[in-house]
Amino acid sequence: MPSRDLIRCMDSLTQLVLGASVGMAVMGRTTRPARAAAWGAVAGTLPDLDVLIDQGDPILDMVLHRAESHALFWLTLFSLPFAWTVARLQGQTDRWRRWWAALWLALVTHPLLDLLTIYGTQLLLPFTNQAWGLGSVFIIDPLVTVPWAVGVVVALRAASPERALRANLVGLSIGLAYLGWGAAVQQHVLAKAHDSLRLQGLPTELVMATPTPFNTLLWRVVAVGQGRYHEGFHSLLDGPGPIRFDTFDQGHHHADTLPGHDGLTRIRSFSDGFWAVQPQPDGRLLLIDLRMGQEPYYVFRFGIARRDVATGTWLPTTPTESVGSRAPVASSLSWLWRRIGGTPVAPPR
Repeated sequence: MPSRDLIRCMDSLTQLVLGASVGMAVMGRTTRPARAAAWGAVAGTLPDLDVLIDQGDPILDMVLHRAESHALFWLTLFSLPFAWTVARLQGQTDRWRRWWAALWLALVTHPLLDLLTIYGTQLLLPFTNQAWGLGSVFIIDPLVTVPWAVGVVVALRAASPERALRANLVGLSIGLAYLGWGAAVQQHVLAKAHDSLRLQGLPTELVMATPTPFNTLLWRVVAVGQGRYHEGFHSLLDGPGPIRFDTFDQGHHHADTLPGHDGLTRIRSFSDGFWAVQPQPDGRLLLIDLRMGQEPYYVFRFGIARRDVATGTWLPTTPTESVGSRAPVASSLSWLWRRIGGTPVAPPR
């Protein structure tokens, strides 16, 4: 499945074209489309520059991403001097309010789009550090990015402002409609997941459904409870019958030996309970965010302890190690394509 670097690159591209599209849509005929697109793209990209900040620990880098730079309150405050500066640079101080509306919307649509992914976004800082992730769209999905990108490119090449505005709005609308489709499908999959879990006597308190890479036809379902987690897949092209789940140990007995471990505490909270710890043959204890990836390949895995040979106990690792993994590309894409089509083939393990 996609690597962490690819996810970040494609996510940044999506946010860039969304910002450009929003900038052009709001500015309309009050400035040249290229100006509105350029500054909208800048605004759409700015929140993700927090990835350049090294927190000194990979777990902190993870949980403090999409924090203050993605908070609606701070982005709104920043948008005022930012818009005034842009209006002055463009010699349009008489239109600074329109620039403010365009750049504010380009800024805040960034975390609102992030909210639809499964990675937590701390929208309401400084009032709460709760991280929300709805998970109705995968971080990389061409059917989100391409309509916006095509709309922006066609608009920039249009022969008249009217055609530019129309092309951009069409592209923007198609992408937004697809996001709405994803949210509706997610509710359908969650309902089926709860029914399937109840039929099999599995826990239904903590259940998530999020699309697999590049599509909204095949969904990954994870349920957590009673010290175990259960993973299943459902395609909209599947035949009748319940979702089949594979069951894995969540590793509570290992986690309980590390009371007060900062990284473990943070991930347990940040992941909304979708976490696991797994001992490795090399003596490491890995902490896993179960939301991103699929068994046994996860984007976010951290080495938090090593087994002491003499005592058999876990000793915390300082600093924490980042040991994310990626499934073999060829076999994963082959499985993804077949599983999307409704073929009940087991995932690569």
